[in-house]
Amino acid sequence: MTASREISPQASQRPATTPSNGLADTEIHGTTVIAVKYKDGVINVGDRRATGGMAIMYDKAEKVLSLDDYTLMAISGSFSKAMEIVRYLRHAFRYYERSQLQQMSLDGKLSELSKVIAGNAMAAMQGLGVVIPVLSTFDREKNEGRIFFYDGGGARFETVDYGAAGSGSTQIRGAFDYITKTRGPFAEMDRDTALKEALTLLEIAADLDAATGGAGKVLPLAKTISAEGIEDVDTETLSRLVREIVGKEPLLVRTNQGF
Repeated sequence: MTASREISPQASQRPATTPSNGLADTEIHGTTVIAVKYKDGVINVGDRRATGGMAIMYDKAEKVLSLDDYTLMAISGSFSKAMEIVRYLRHAFRYYERSQLQQMSLDGKLSELSKVIAGNAMAAMQGLGVVIPVLSTFDREKNEGRIFFYDGGGARFETVDYGAAGSGSTQIRGAFDYITKTRGPFAEMDRDTALKEALTLLEIAADLDAATGGAGKVLPLAKTISAEGIEDVDTETLSRLVREIVGKEPLLVRTNQGF
């Protein structure tokens, strides 16, 4: 099923209750993640903030994780459940390859993720363990990057140009369309151009969503997937692009408080 330039549904995040003995049992959530195509593949970026209720639990969370040499999963929602899903999928893909002496097909990988999400539907409906992933891959048969997103019941959709998930994705929904209509499709951009646009969108999400961390303290995470496989974007490139985006001093606005 193909959806034209759609953003994945927002990850439902029930505020975790804080037990009387502290934050030890508070469920940790991660937001926001973005995947955009570029001319050689797909770029995944994610902020590093993990939250538990109204508390910032961790500011170096890894939200873009490899499942195999050509598949990335960007995660939002329950961090512990997402890690459980990632571990299972890595094992399932590896076991299939070793037992069948061939790699699992793309449709098989997508179906495995659908089954895991569908199996978690009852917990998700109760607001526990909700995970909304964005899966990116490089299709070597078609020689192109592809992006898929899921709803809470496991239904999958393929996006033409971009995908996003997490509490900050709703606030930036219209910005994706603005970029593609004024600057052209992400899929026609070179890596650094598409990466800068994705980082700009992530920074906007951080400005509008308290659960999304900005780049002022910790650099976002960015990975690419192409015909050469998965690569981390180097820190120097990330730092340079972030400085270009947020390097200007904020404008001091004078307000008239008189009547």
